[in-house]
Amino acid sequence: MERSSRRAFVAAAGVALSGFAGCLGRGQPRGAGGQDGEQATTSEQTTASGPTERGLPLAADRLPVEYDFGTLREEVLSGGPPKDGIPSIDDPKFWSADEADDELRAEDVVFGLVRNGEVRAYPQRILVHHEIVNDVVGDEAVSVTYCPLTGTAMGFQRGETTFGVSGKLLNNNLVMYDRETDSRWPQVLATAISGTFEGESLREFRLVWTRWNRWKEVHPETAILSTDTGHVRNYDNDPYGSYVSNRRGYYGRNSTLFPPLGSDDRLSNKRVVLGARTGSGRIAFRKAALREEGLLSGQVGGTSGTTYLAVYDSTLDTGYVYRNPEGASFSREEGAQGQVVADDGTSYDPADLPLDRVYAFDAMWFAWSGFYPSTALVDPTEEAS
Repeated sequence: MERSSRRAFVAAAGVALSGFAGCLGRGQPRGAGGQDGEQATTSEQTTASGPTERGLPLAADRLPVEYDFGTLREEVLSGGPPKDGIPSIDDPKFWSADEADDELRAEDVVFGLVRNGEVRAYPQRILVHHEIVNDVVGDEAVSVTYCPLTGTAMGFQRGETTFGVSGKLLNNNLVMYDRETDSRWPQVLATAISGTFEGESLREFRLVWTRWNRWKEVHPETAILSTDTGHVRNYDNDPYGSYVSNRRGYYGRNSTLFPPLGSDDRLSNKRVVLGARTGSGRIAFRKAALREEGLLSGQVGGTSGTTYLAVYDSTLDTGYVYRNPEGASFSREEGAQGQVVADDGTSYDPADLPLDRVYAFDAMWFAWSGFYPSTALVDPTEEAS
C-alpha cells in the first residue's frame, strides 16, 4: 500500500494535531419531513467573539491543518484563469421551484442550504462556471463555494466582505481570497495560508450535495439560483464532464489535472468519501459503502481512540457523521424512511441522533487524503480483503 506525501507531514516532526480544535457540534433538528442543512460546526465557532475588525467572522480555534504553511504555499499552482477570471456571483437571482422545473433535469446536482429558516439550492451546472456565490440567506451574509476539481461544496460565513476566485489551486482545490485583505483560503482547509488572516479559520456550515428532484420533494418552498448571473455562460455545458446518470469526463477518470499533494492507493482518486476533520483525528467513510450499508462505524487514534458513526439519509442521498465515544449501538429500521433505531427502541431521523454531530462533507478521495494524510478510512470492502 502506497501512502506517500510529496512534502513533509507536520505530524512526523512532532506537531500535536490533537491540539487543534475539532468540528464537533450537536446536530440541528430536521424540519417536518426534511433535512435542516443548518450549521454543524463547533460550539467554539458559533460562539466566537464575533467578526474581526475587518468584518470577517472567524472560528475561535484553527481547524486541523497537517502541513506547515510554508510548505502549502510552495504547492500553490496557477489553475490557468487569472484572479477573478472565474467570476463569483455577487448579486444572485433565484427561481421558484416551479420555474426551476422548466430549467433543470430531475437528476441535476444541487447544493442545498437551509439557514435561519430560509431554503436555497444552487445548481452544480451553474456553480461549475463561477465556484463562489456571495449571498444573503436568512439575513446572514454567506458564501456558497464549489470546487469541481475536488468535488467539494462548502458554505462559509462572510460577514462584511465577499470572497472571490484567486485563480490559484492547492491540491487541485479552489483557493479563495477575501476582498478585504486578499488573504488566501484553500476551500477544503477553510484556513488562510497567507495574508493578514494567515493561520485563522473560517466559520463553516453544511451544504447538502443532492439531486434536484430529491431536494424539491423535501423542500418544495425552496428558491434556486437562476442563470441570471450577470455573466454570459453556457450553463447547459459542464466543461469537466457530467454528473447526470453516470459520472463522465474528468469526474469519471482517475487522473487529476494537476499533481495532488500526496498519493494514497486505499481508494482510487475520484472515489467520493464523506470526510470529517476533528481534534481527535481525521476520518473518511466511502460514500458508496455508506449508501449500501446504511450505518458505518470507524475509529481514529487506535483501539483507545474516538469512535465515529456515519449514517446514510436515503431521502437526500447524503450522510451525517457523529462522535460516538461510548460506542452506542444503532440499527436501521426495516421499512422506514431511513429511520435509525437505538437499543431502547427509539427511532431517530438520520440527521438527529442523540450524539454530537460532526461537520462532514463530500470530497474526492485524492483531495481528502492529500490534505489529511493521517486520515482513517472506513471501507468494508477494504476490511474484507
